[in-house]
Amino acid sequence: MQPITQHATQTGTDWLSEGGLRPTRQRIALAALLVGDGRNRHVTAESLYEAAMSCGESVSLATVYNTLRAFCDAGLMQEITVDGSKSYFDTNMHDHPHFYWEDEGRLSDAPAEELEIARLPKAPDGAEISKIDVVIRLRKR
Repeated sequence: MQPITQHATQTGTDWLSEGGLRPTRQRIALAALLVGDGRNRHVTAESLYEAAMSCGESVSLATVYNTLRAFCDAGLMQEITVDGSKSYFDTNMHDHPHFYWEDEGRLSDAPAEELEIARLPKAPDGAEISKIDVVIRLRKR
């Protein structure tokens, strides 16, 4: 993988600013990898760590985890949990469903316009529905 471009660095810095996060060197590098080309991504901490290392960025896996958590807390990303333990991080903050490709361990966007939720159960007393996550599991035939 090639080094991170100046354009990607600026895009990442601007993105951090949107979330009110201090632009440290490591945050800028990870943000540039996530949003530097203007496309949304689904990553795991491990896949982002590998991308950073292949670009020559010096960052620990623990720092990647902490940075992804900070990005989520700042409202820049959302976390999608699969199987109760595997977390994916999505830069697309609009409500949308996902396909989880079981054979590949990969998450991708599903077409939101094709999803129709006709009815939801009433929330228990004293609670409200804050979000609905839809993950459609797929496997090859």
